[in-house]
Amino acid sequence: MAEQVYHVAVMPDEVISDLAIRPDGIYLDGTAGGGNHSRLIAERLTEGGKLYALDQDPDAVAEAGKRLAGLPAEVIRTNFTELGNVLAEHGEQADGILLDLGVSSHELDEGSRGFSYHQDAPLDMRMSQSGRTAADLVNTLSAAELSDILFRYGEEKYARQIAAQIVAAREVKPVETTLELAELIKKGVPAKVRRDKNPCKKSFQALRIAVNDELNCLSIALEAAFSSLKPGGRLVILTFHSLEDRIVKQAFAKWCTGCICPPEFPVCVCGHQPEGRLVHKKPLTASPEELQRNPRSHSAKLRSIEKL
Repeated sequence: MAEQVYHVAVMPDEVISDLAIRPDGIYLDGTAGGGNHSRLIAERLTEGGKLYALDQDPDAVAEAGKRLAGLPAEVIRTNFTELGNVLAEHGEQADGILLDLGVSSHELDEGSRGFSYHQDAPLDMRMSQSGRTAADLVNTLSAAELSDILFRYGEEKYARQIAAQIVAAREVKPVETTLELAELIKKGVPAKVRRDKNPCKKSFQALRIAVNDELNCLSIALEAAFSSLKPGGRLVILTFHSLEDRIVKQAFAKWCTGCICPPEFPVCVCGHQPEGRLVHKKPLTASPEELQRNPRSHSAKLRSIEKL
């Protein structure tokens, strides 16, 4: 059934608890995926509340539309950087906003999308199914540019060696499929690394982030989301790797900071007040039961902030 296989919602109980849903409230899911978190939110809007469910992936929009049929929800195809504009166009501010970052189960499992290094497919990786593909990047960027992407977005320490393998291979023929790229990555790392585990994860993550401009989009979406909350509204975010989590953690710390005077000032003269408070001091992680049920939740971190 689609609701089981399209995308498994990560930490659903914790997400719903942190959103503190009011039945008459306005909510926005900026990354609806297959609509699982969205449905859990919309089912609780029993007294005139409304959910706006956004996704840039046309497959996700179609699936979310099915999942949310008959509920007080509107599904909109757009990047989550546009969430502030979506709310403004409807004359709304939000009581709660959810951002579930990263790649969906469907995008990983649907081999033709080119996200997985376990299945042979065209080297695509576009969440929106438009714009530059991963193949465009690996076949046109210089070795230095490729190495920079792999190191910066994948924290891959063999980035230079992998980039050299890609550039050498594409002089013979373009790198067109996921498994072609996977073989080049394996050639670029030492034999011991290949023996210990599949070495493709970091490079595939890095290319996916670059193709979709994920970190820049996240920074834009964070500012838009916090600005779009009502006082007392909550922003709830699921991250799946350290680069995303660092951006979220720093943004939350900024909004929770009071005085920003230099430490040598004896008294505060800036008058700066905190704009938010953390719902939890430390991020929440998946329970042992969920980890067993859904292994993809193992890297998830849940951070939530309430606007003052």
